[in-house]
Amino acid sequence: MLPKYSSHHTIPEPEKFKTQMLIWANRFNICALLDNHQYHSPHQNIDCVLAVDAMDACLPTANHLQELSQWLEGKTQRVFGHLSYDLKESITGIVSTHENKLGFPELYFFEPATVLELKGNLLQIHSQTTNTQELFQVISDLDPIIAPAEQEKKKVQMQARISKEQYLDKIRSIQNHILKGDCYELNFCQEFFAEEASIDPIDVYLQLNQVSPNPFACFYKYHGSYLLCASPERYLQQKNNRLVSQPIKGTLKRDLENPEQDLILENQLRHSVKDQSENVMVVDLVRNDLSRVCKPGSVKVEELFGIYRFPQVHQMVSTIVGEPAAGMDLCAILNASFPMGSMTGAPKFKVMQLIEQYEESRRGLYSGAVGYIEPNGDFDFNVVIRSILFNQANQYLSYQVGGGITFYSDAEKEYEECLAKAGAIMQVLG
Repeated sequence: MLPKYSSHHTIPEPEKFKTQMLIWANRFNICALLDNHQYHSPHQNIDCVLAVDAMDACLPTANHLQELSQWLEGKTQRVFGHLSYDLKESITGIVSTHENKLGFPELYFFEPATVLELKGNLLQIHSQTTNTQELFQVISDLDPIIAPAEQEKKKVQMQARISKEQYLDKIRSIQNHILKGDCYELNFCQEFFAEEASIDPIDVYLQLNQVSPNPFACFYKYHGSYLLCASPERYLQQKNNRLVSQPIKGTLKRDLENPEQDLILENQLRHSVKDQSENVMVVDLVRNDLSRVCKPGSVKVEELFGIYRFPQVHQMVSTIVGEPAAGMDLCAILNASFPMGSMTGAPKFKVMQLIEQYEESRRGLYSGAVGYIEPNGDFDFNVVIRSILFNQANQYLSYQVGGGITFYSDAEKEYEECLAKAGAIMQVLG
């Protein structure tokens, strides 16, 4: 279905216009902004795209992936949405017993009424419902200055779901499981939360991405539930009949005030035996997942232990690629690979059981994925980390941080790594 209205525009101040786009989009119940913040990579597909308002939507209540597969049939435009970590229940039968306080369903995708795509200073608008020339003028006339949000007047009072002592005890218990041979690595996460929180989601998102611009950032609204995301990680992409997964395992805080020391830290991560062992376990897990849906012999490690600089941290990123076998659609691929190995550990089924045993919060959309699906079946999804989640209706605000625990992990250092990963969020929330 061709869009009813289309137009092209030149934008003199793209960052200002992104803010205006968000202010306009937030009037709707459903919207998704995906922004790569000018990071360039061989696998880059979009720069900045905003999808607004649902003409049609997929919200399964059972057989989630089967219903998604049926819903996607005949779609003629890109659809957007999310996969919650809770989708694992449909895939594996492992149930989360903690309360869903943030309100995101297990899976949701929508066919947008209007799409704005910004590349550099060039804007395309396509809409089924709105004259795009008039819409461009409406957005351009919006005031991009956001009034000081509530958290500027009164800082958000975050609480730890577990104490540091409890965290350290849990890490030692997990390492006992590793010693007994129950698992090799487990990604353990902890939650920081606030009740009766009052924030301006757009203001907080803009602050977060000013402090920590990352290539898989997104502003995602599902009715009154918000994801404000500054993720550096790709879960999975399919493009030109090629699957690409880029798990991150290995983190070291940067020294932004001392370039020489920052380089020393970068090399320290590059040669860290602990981080390499953590990373290679996840690489092997991803290779195993992809081999279930790819042509024999096509799954390869394109890059092992790549070191990348991000605003707060150095990260160790590996890239695994493969060619899907005939008949393997998105839902077959998700069934084989979700949740992503970087957020579970190995072996996947056992560690997901242990995650439910030791974590004190429902992950929900955290460590799930947000992205899009093309009409030809191509797709791209991030990993929802480095994110603030906010339920406007019940004023519940949350962020989670975690790390891969191995036999060699130092519990104190793992706790410090969690705080480093949350640095941008802590700065924004005060």
